[in-house]
Parts: sequence; C-alpha cells; structure tokens
Amino acid sequence: MKKNNSVKEQLGSRIRELRIYKNLSQEKFALQIGMDRTYLASVEKGKRNISLENIYKISLGLEISLDKLFKDIY
Repeated sequence: MKKNNSVKEQLGSRIRELRIYKNLSQEKFALQIGMDRTYLASVEKGKRNISLENIYKISLGLEISLDKLFKDIY
C-alpha cells in the first residue's frame, strides 16, 4: 500500500483487492453482506468514513479476520 494514501483509501483498496481475489462483483458482494452497491463502491474508492460495524460485515463477507483486513494499512 502507498503510505501517502489516506487510511480510508488504503482500506478501500484492500477491500477491493480481497473482493476481486474472491471473484466477487461489487453487486454480488454488496448483496451478500446486506450493503448497497453504491455505498460499497464509495468505500472501495476511499470516499466514505465507514463505521466499525460495516467494516466487520465486510470482514465476515470476505471470511477474514479484522487484523487480516487491516494488514499493511497505516
């Protein structure tokens, strides 16, 4: 991850990377975790100050722990 990106951008990029690795479209993944696709898209772009509850939903949907979701984000 680029150090000069904001935490929101780094997290969004990580979520997108993991979602793509699992071969899930934004629409399919958003539906799976009960989130609006446009909201998820804005999270992935680093435009949202996402809540901890939504971060947790995403980690469950990606089947990873929170510490793995935040790996290399600083």
